[in-house]
Amino acid sequence: MLGVPSDPPVPSAPVTPAVLDTLREIVGEKGLILDEQDKQPFVTDWRGSLVGRAAAVVRPANTQQVSKVVKLCHDNSVAIVPQGGNTGLMGGATPWPAHRGIVLSLGRMNHVLDVDPAGYSMTVEAGCILQTIQETAAGHDRFFPLSLGAQGSCMIGGNLSTNAGGVQVLRYGNARNLVLGLEVVLANGDVWDGLRSLKKDNTGYDLKHLFMGAEGTLGIITKAVLKLWPAPKDVCTAWLAIRDPQAAINILSEAYAASDDNVGSCELMSRACTDLVLRHVPGTQDPLKADTEWYLLLEWSSSRPRQDGAAGMSDKMEQFLADQMEAGRVLDAAIAQTQTQARNMWRIRESVAEASRAEGPGLSYDVSVAVSRIPEFIGRGSKAVLEILPTIRPYPLGHIGDGNLHFSFMGPIGMDRQTLTQYSTAITRAVNDLVTSMRGSISAEHGIGADKIDELAHYRSKTELDIMRTIKRALDPNNIMNPGKVLRLS
Repeated sequence: MLGVPSDPPVPSAPVTPAVLDTLREIVGEKGLILDEQDKQPFVTDWRGSLVGRAAAVVRPANTQQVSKVVKLCHDNSVAIVPQGGNTGLMGGATPWPAHRGIVLSLGRMNHVLDVDPAGYSMTVEAGCILQTIQETAAGHDRFFPLSLGAQGSCMIGGNLSTNAGGVQVLRYGNARNLVLGLEVVLANGDVWDGLRSLKKDNTGYDLKHLFMGAEGTLGIITKAVLKLWPAPKDVCTAWLAIRDPQAAINILSEAYAASDDNVGSCELMSRACTDLVLRHVPGTQDPLKADTEWYLLLEWSSSRPRQDGAAGMSDKMEQFLADQMEAGRVLDAAIAQTQTQARNMWRIRESVAEASRAEGPGLSYDVSVAVSRIPEFIGRGSKAVLEILPTIRPYPLGHIGDGNLHFSFMGPIGMDRQTLTQYSTAITRAVNDLVTSMRGSISAEHGIGADKIDELAHYRSKTELDIMRTIKRALDPNNIMNPGKVLRLS
């Protein structure tokens, strides 16, 4: 990424004493944070790379309070930065340093409102922690598949607003595919009630898709009806030492039929990436000490319990891996025999962001290309970056089943962030030019936020940008909803 762009001109009136008094009347003292120290967690992004300002952090307790707060801000031209768990990686939920408006945090709206096991749906408020939703579904013998490294603190409203991806997209799709209905507070304070548990509703535009992925620039998601699936009953997790990225693509291609179409996740890890986690995350253990630069985390799951005498996921995986070893694609493999072993494998995969922060300054690109072209992209992309900075340290990984690669690099040993930043513009252009030439995306799952606003403007066509601006101006004519994020209006 290019680094955070310069603070854009964000039109916003200040929060006057009169507005502050009305905010206090709406949300009460418990829902208003004014102390500068108490505001810091809300105005600092998860990475610690962007610190903004806000006149107040407003924490409404229900949709009615959100509506009243937004209407007050609309009438007084006060800018709003909506925020869930503040775990995003693009600065989308963090106010700009020149922000004079408010941060609206959904954290108090954290209730599961309804679970319908027979209808495979759940209705929740936007501030529900993702892990709470997963555990609630499991308690009803159901499964909510959205799974992220930050699931213990991220909130579903933010997940939907950013159209979050994660490790189960291969089988279940990203956040857009997991929602039946939404409730949204619009930029003028009106409430759109689209909380319908319908799988088929062909009555005009599907409005919910406007707000998922909009990163709070069009409205504020306050409730959602989520899709549920049968709970997995037979799960097999394996850590494979593989020949190279092309072998990974071939393994995945053949795994669909071998698993009876039960591939849940397929995650590519480089040896450098694995070592990074083992070095910085206590308690992690190397599942497989093998002499290779590439690993694959492969998980198959079925909602059918394993029957005595019948081949389960583990049996099918063992046979499949034997065939792949014979083909020369798999060099060695470890199949998790216990939940602890499976959790260790997943912890390695999900702790990469934490480990990279501990390692030092780096650059990371969340990109996607066609699945079959991932090996080509890794080869060409690495070569292009190393030509710019030969001592940079690549550690690619990703959800290769859906074409999403986290093309990441640690700065050369001993290089500080300021020096690395001098190379970031050239490296970003090389990576994103290659992605675009391969008809890929410069942001597969992390969104645009503040970090990629200039990149979106550079790579998207005038027609696409004009359509986005038309929608933004129609729904938020005063430009108070997360202004200066995702899209520049001029």
